[in-house]
Amino acid sequence: MLSDSLDQLRAAIRDVPDFPKPGILFKDITPVLADGRLLSLAIDGMVEPFAGQQVDKVVGIDARGFIFGAMMAQRLGCGFVPVRKKGKLPWKTRGVDYSLEYGTNSVEMHLDAILPGERVILADDLLATGGTADAALRLIAEAGGVLLGSAFFVELSFLEGREKLAHTGSVHSLLTF
Repeated sequence: MLSDSLDQLRAAIRDVPDFPKPGILFKDITPVLADGRLLSLAIDGMVEPFAGQQVDKVVGIDARGFIFGAMMAQRLGCGFVPVRKKGKLPWKTRGVDYSLEYGTNSVEMHLDAILPGERVILADDLLATGGTADAALRLIAEAGGVLLGSAFFVELSFLEGREKLAHTGSVHSLLTF
């Protein structure tokens, strides 16, 4: 992706100090989502590492991963699979628990969402500590999906989430802070 495009995307992300709590500098991507041209640039950059590959499904993580994942799937001409918080999907699911800084959480995916051998990309808006992404990747593996890689719009490198995902293969982040 051209550095000018990356600069435009980076410039559109606003810093919100002390959100959601004091001491946190929140990276607000909603200005990118609100601008069709910038959103298209973001999706272009996220699909670029997978150009020329056969992709069967893009898996998006609840909730903003649905936006990026569904748009990537449309661009790649493949299906989209939502990974949601426990109890939010209407049919039979497989789930996995994962650790948070304080406590645990759970995510689920429909049992028939990914067939064994399907070639899959994981997509989300943000790679922070990597806990939720790692849980989603475990669901993909349990379903028998073949992971082509993970794509994130933004990575907060100081939280070292990439290291947590290193064992899963290629991790692509469009913007790193």
